[in-house]
Amino acid sequence: MTDLAVVIVSWNNADVIIDALQSLVDDLLESGLDYEIWLVDSASEDGTVEIVSEGFADVKLIACQENIGFGACNNLALRRMGFADGTRQDKLPKAVYLLNPDTITHLGASRLLYDTLMTGADVGMVGARLTFGDGSFQHSAFRFPDLRQIWAEFFPTPGRLVEGPFNGRYPRSWYAAGEPFEVDFTLGATMMLKRDVIIKTRGFDEDFFIYCEEIDWAWRIKMHGWRILCAPAAHVTHIGGGSTSQARPRSLINLWKSRLLLYDKYYPRWKRLAARQLLIAGMRRQMRALGATDVELTRAWRRIIEMAQS
Repeated sequence: MTDLAVVIVSWNNADVIIDALQSLVDDLLESGLDYEIWLVDSASEDGTVEIVSEGFADVKLIACQENIGFGACNNLALRRMGFADGTRQDKLPKAVYLLNPDTITHLGASRLLYDTLMTGADVGMVGARLTFGDGSFQHSAFRFPDLRQIWAEFFPTPGRLVEGPFNGRYPRSWYAAGEPFEVDFTLGATMMLKRDVIIKTRGFDEDFFIYCEEIDWAWRIKMHGWRILCAPAAHVTHIGGGSTSQARPRSLINLWKSRLLLYDKYYPRWKRLAARQLLIAGMRRQMRALGATDVELTRAWRRIIEMAQS
């Protein structure tokens, strides 16, 4: 039985995929784990598939003919492993690690995550401590989104509130302490899950094309009674924005489409209405402040307002 299966989803990530895979392989070779690596490419046009197939022969490569979305690509790999077949549970990996392509794995990270995941039956998912490409601090885990986070995104908010619980952040001192701590969800860049969690919760909700899919899955994991931990001793550099930054106006629309879907799925009616009104007011405020110099961006803002009003 495989200890760990790693899944990376790529979309036009040729510039970072070699470093991501090589640092991961180097780490896994030292981990003592029996592992396999899967890469699902979502119709890249930059040679990502050729780079991976030529440079990493042991990687199980799935090349999609169209961009089907982050969650759907991960689910495709899970199905290929056998998670859709309930009769093969004894042959499934004990854990699956979902890793972004714009990452660099530091030695020891994968084993630390795996050991943290296996510390108790009630632990269902773990994530690493992330830093940006320049080494600066990055929030790696968050509280489930609330109305206060929408406010902090659009309206004047003191810095201490932006960096604190008001905006869904955990204290930096918790990361610095190096000990695992419980969170609502970890950033989707590093998500390691137990086999039984995947079987029970059935993977990503593919209604989320991109963004918020990790929040939705974490919400369902918590509702089933498992705990989610951030393991700050496991360090992964997350360059960030490698795929989504390729089409900013489209990415903004995708982001808010997914956020609105998340609100509709988990908020009571009064809170859904309040979230939409905050979003509309915030978007209009942003449009007034920045003007209409960027036609495509302005069009995206207007589209988001229309979605919130529907």
